[in-house]
Amino acid sequence: MAQPQTSTGIEYQPTLKLERWKGMIMVLIGAILWGVSGTAAQVLFQNNGFQPAWLVTVRMGLSGLILVLFSMIGAGTQKTFVIWKRPKDVLYLVVFAVIGLIGVQYSFFVTIALSNAATATILQYLGPVAITLYLALRLRRMPNRWESLAVVLAFVGTCLLITDGRWNAISISPGAVSWGLISALALAFYTMFPQKLIKQYGSAIIVGWAMLIGSVLLSFVTHPWRLQGTWSYWALELVTFVVLFGTLVAFYLYLESLRYITPSETSLLGCAEPLSSAFVAMMFLHVRLGLIAWIGAFCILATVVILSRKSAGR
Repeated sequence: MAQPQTSTGIEYQPTLKLERWKGMIMVLIGAILWGVSGTAAQVLFQNNGFQPAWLVTVRMGLSGLILVLFSMIGAGTQKTFVIWKRPKDVLYLVVFAVIGLIGVQYSFFVTIALSNAATATILQYLGPVAITLYLALRLRRMPNRWESLAVVLAFVGTCLLITDGRWNAISISPGAVSWGLISALALAFYTMFPQKLIKQYGSAIIVGWAMLIGSVLLSFVTHPWRLQGTWSYWALELVTFVVLFGTLVAFYLYLESLRYITPSETSLLGCAEPLSSAFVAMMFLHVRLGLIAWIGAFCILATVVILSRKSAGR
């Protein structure tokens, strides 16, 4: 990011601790909101009979619409719609919407429905490892010692998490493990694929349109206008929280945090997401992870720390 300059033309180094604290607080709140929204979705799936596809369709549709409207107000109508005049970019946008957004959100919610929010979030955090392995293959080089350590920790952590130390019996269903791994791969794709589009058009525009495209496509499979599940005032509050705070506000805070802190620092602080999800699940849903499973969870989180510090050149 280019450094701001004073009126005299002398480069100004932003050393204000207040701005760094502002960025760190933003990403922490965003990560916590993501984690808590996973637990809210678990309640809707297991207690109210909601289906993952319906919630993903509504979540993406409403959040995407709000993001596009915000983009029109902030960046202007012409800049918001200019991507639709470029067929190649539209094709990339649709691919991002289907594989990236639908892939990461649907697989994540299905994992929650088959297990719990804490487990789903932790399995999704294997995404950075998938990125590391992909780059190693693409660049035709062996992972260095830190990357190798991250891969080993991720493998060991996953084994400990899904077995909880009971090697003769898997504590998580095979379906949950499969969808959790798909979620990690989708997260890796979601992170890497749209970089050129975001650099050219901006995050809010790309993610907003991709969410709307994904929601429209999913509407052919699950009709969002057909209400499902057991509705109550509490269920309505949970759906509202997932859509507004767990998607829109969390995404906005994550984007804004990058103005004040580096992406590697954002990744490190993002570890608050699985921890907050596990804490809320234990406090309110009585989800219990055994000691071995907790060790596995922290092994997976350690991979994010290692890869983030490595990418920062530390």
